[in-house]
Formats: sequence, C-alpha cells, structure tokens
Amino acid sequence: MGENYKMIAKTIFGFEELLANELMSLGATEVEKGKRMVSFEGDLGFMYKLNLACRTAIRILKPISDFEAFTENGLYEGIQKIDWSLHLKPSETLAIDTTVSSEFFSHSLYVAQKAKDAIVDQFRDKYNERPSVDLQNPDLRINIHINEHLVSVSIDSSGESLHKRGYRLATNEAPINEVLAAGLVMLSGWDGQTDFLDPMCGSGTILAEATMIARNIPPNINRKSFAFMQWRDWDPSLFKTIRDSLQSKIKEPQHQISGFDIDEEVIEKARENFRTAGLEKYITVRKGDFFTSKKTSEGPLHILFNPPYNERLDINTENFYTSIGSTLKKNYPGTNAWFITANLDALKFVGLKASRRIEVANGQLDARLVKYEMYEGTRRTSFKNKEGQIEQHPPESPSKGE
Repeated sequence: MGENYKMIAKTIFGFEELLANELMSLGATEVEKGKRMVSFEGDLGFMYKLNLACRTAIRILKPISDFEAFTENGLYEGIQKIDWSLHLKPSETLAIDTTVSSEFFSHSLYVAQKAKDAIVDQFRDKYNERPSVDLQNPDLRINIHINEHLVSVSIDSSGESLHKRGYRLATNEAPINEVLAAGLVMLSGWDGQTDFLDPMCGSGTILAEATMIARNIPPNINRKSFAFMQWRDWDPSLFKTIRDSLQSKIKEPQHQISGFDIDEEVIEKARENFRTAGLEKYITVRKGDFFTSKKTSEGPLHILFNPPYNERLDINTENFYTSIGSTLKKNYPGTNAWFITANLDALKFVGLKASRRIEVANGQLDARLVKYEMYEGTRRTSFKNKEGQIEQHPPESPSKGE
C-alpha cells in the first residue's frame, strides 16, 4: 500500500454529508465536511478508485500548498515558492481553475492570470523555456481556492468533471446533471430492493444512475482518460488492478427499473443513452403520460422524477402540480414518491403532506427534494383517548395540504 495523503472531493451544495458517507464506505479516512467539499486521506490507488467509483464527487483534488496572501504580489510569491518542476515539464501544458471568495481578490480570471505568470516565470528562469496554456486538454490542471487571505493550491486528478460519465450523448432541453441524479437516488434511500419508476424520465439520466447503483457499476468505469494519467507517478498496472476489482463486483438487478415520458423523441434519446452505457437490457422505457398512468407492479414502488418548472418549461404551475398530487393519491398506492423542484411555491398545489424535504441545488437554482408516502389501503394508528384508553383510528390523510 502507498503512503496516505490529504485529498479533497468537490461536490454540489447539499451533498456534503452524502459525499462524506460515500467516501467512508469506499474506504476514506480522516473525513471532514466543508462547503461543497469533503477532505479525506487515502493513497494513490484510492485516488484512482474514487475517480472511477465515487457517484457524488465532481472532482478529486490533491492539495500541494497552502499560504496567506493579501496582495497580488503575495499571491505571485506564494505560487512561485512551489517547485512546479515536480509536477510539470517546460514542454507541457497547464490550465488553472480558480474559486475566489475574498475582499483582497475580486476577479477569479485575474487570479488565474497572476498564478500562470508565477509558474511560467519560474520555468523561464530555470530552463529558459516555459509551459503553455491549454484550457481544453492540459497536461496539468491546477485548482486555486482563495477564502479571504487563505490560498489553497491543488492539482486536479480528475480533469474533466466527474459528472461527465460518457453515456449521455443525447439530451432533452433541460437534462439533469449526472452527479445530481445519482445523489437524488441515494438521498431518496433507494437501494435496488424495490421496483423503480421515473414517470417523467426525459433523456433518462435518473434511470441510468439508478441502474448503475442497483448493479453496483462504478459511474466512470468506461471513461477513457483522467488527469492523473498525465502525472509523474501514473501507475497503469495499479489502475488496471483497481478497475478490474471494481468490475468484478458488478451484479444483476433484482427489481424492475422503468420510465416513461410524453415525448416519443425524448424516449428515443433515452434509449440511445442506455445503449451507450450498456444498460439497455436493464431499463424499460416507453411513451406515456404520467397523469393518465397507474401503478402496474405488485408490492412497494419507488418513484423519483424531475418534473418541469417555470425556469425550464412553460407550464400552468397550479394545474400541473395539482395533477401530480392527485395522480399519486389516486393511482399509486403503496408507493414512496420523490421529486425535485426549484419552484418552491408550487409545492403548495400538490395537495399532499410531504414526509421529507431536503434542500439541494439544481445548477444555480435553490431546489427541494420532497417525499410523499402513498399508503396501500388504510393505515391505522393507536392513540389514547381522554379516558386514557387505547383506540385505533386511521391516521390523518396524507392527502391533506401542508
């Protein structure tokens, strides 16, 4: 086993605890949650494993320096103190990503430019040759995070964002991010032990991520390249061993995974994406209207979907969300129904009492993942009457408004 070192996994707002739990389940140590990130420790092989297998991370970073800077000269000097020849050759290329939240530095592009100057000046002074910038496919991708006067410099092991699994070649107008889709499935508690339905499936991202979870397929197992493949310590033999180990743990799903959408053209896009991912035999999709549909499976059903809202499509909000509630209530008994929406005011039209509300971010939008429990028949509860006697009565209807 190699030496452990600190790493950082970046994620989206609201997924910090989910990511921390996932990292621990994969074997991370010294796990600490932050804002849109989780720090942890692991070795080189574990870094490879996370890039292949972590569902809720956007990037895996390896910190190489932390320092204080209050001025542009301080930033320049701090970057110059790093020995960049350990990570980059003069003939290679670099790209710099920056995140700035500081009263001392206000423009992330300026920070990137100043950092680039410090790096290329170091190479020019040492070798009379300098690396060039390549924003699309650099040999080294550098991440700089500034929080007030604290500067953290990392190298990016992932390269292209880990949400780009490689299977989504065709999309509808408002596709959901793959990391968000996987996280929603995980937050909803679905573990492959019941049938799964997405009744507004669009181009199929939620269905694809749910299927990979059910089959224990690493989300980036088919990805061709990662940034760490350009690093000095790149170990292709170790990478193959880890990838083969992950592939050996893939299993067959035990329950039906299905979806439908009112747009036939979008359904064809979903089928194309499933074929690209090698998932087409495990997912059933068809053209269908959720508002005229009924539950067809026996036993408990898990529903998760991403309905349109005004930011995405032009709809009559009150009628649309009222119809969601009435369809669930009348046609889907024995169902745990979850959906995400950024139209928080629209939830009052659903007419059902949500048993869970989880704050998440859908891109730049503040959203909620909500859960509605549709019971099979009448569920009875016990309570004490005024005389202290135990009585049995049906509970308050889950269809009452909030």
